[in-house]
Amino acid sequence: TFGGAFNRTLHESSIKARVGLSKAEYMSGASKNTTINHFHEKLLLLKDKLKTRSGREMGQQRHVFMQQYLAQFHEEWEGRM
Repeated sequence: TFGGAFNRTLHESSIKARVGLSKAEYMSGASKNTTINHFHEKLLLLKDKLKTRSGREMGQQRHVFMQQYLAQFHEEWEGRM
């Protein structure tokens, strides 16, 4: 995975997602972050930045998919599945 290639931790519940960052702020702390936090810090924000109607439709579908993935991931991580 991308995170694994950069030796990034998959998830650590004590490391909270950073929100509302500028690009420079995001890039400056990327090495101390987790792959799961990357969803909240960047990937889940992409749908609102897409320019075309078809891009927005596809972005919304992928957004829902990522939300479902994260919900299932956290259930498994916390031993509820």
